[in-house]
Amino acid sequence: MTAEPRTLRADARRNREALVAAAREVFGAKGVDAPLDEIARRAEVAIGTLYNRFPTRADLVEAAFLPTLEEARAAVDEALECEDPWDGFVLFLERSVLMQVSDRGFTEVCSRVFDPASGLEKAKQANAFRINRIIARAQEAGALRKDFRGEDLAIVFAAATATPGWRRALGMVLDGLRVR
Repeated sequence: MTAEPRTLRADARRNREALVAAAREVFGAKGVDAPLDEIARRAEVAIGTLYNRFPTRADLVEAAFLPTLEEARAAVDEALECEDPWDGFVLFLERSVLMQVSDRGFTEVCSRVFDPASGLEKAKQANAFRINRIIARAQEAGALRKDFRGEDLAIVFAAATATPGWRRALGMVLDGLRVR
């Protein structure tokens, strides 16, 4: 867990914030296995400072991506609020694919399994429950193929993010999923 047990001094707080911001940039561009020394360098702190604040890579990944998963949850909730279930499904996919094509680290966080007690895994599971509700609503409305499952989203994301023209690719995938 990345929670700090005590109130940080101002300089320590600045270092922590710089490390999280640098991690978002580096992980976003290179993935969550990017070198930690690059993150420390970009944050303009010593590698020891990084390890002092984030003893494990998982701690830093959680600090960097928990806010992004909360942003994803807001998109999922917005999709659930759509009056038309198909529109909600499309909105969810468009937002999710956009987040993934613009952030390699987020894509990797979504596709990996973390410690079940971690904030990342808890957030992912909460989002998965809501995503399954988006799928069920679209199926109940007769708009989405009945055989589509949450696990199939990995195929949708892989297909839509495989080319620079993700909107076109997603449109083709959606055409194949929609019941006419």
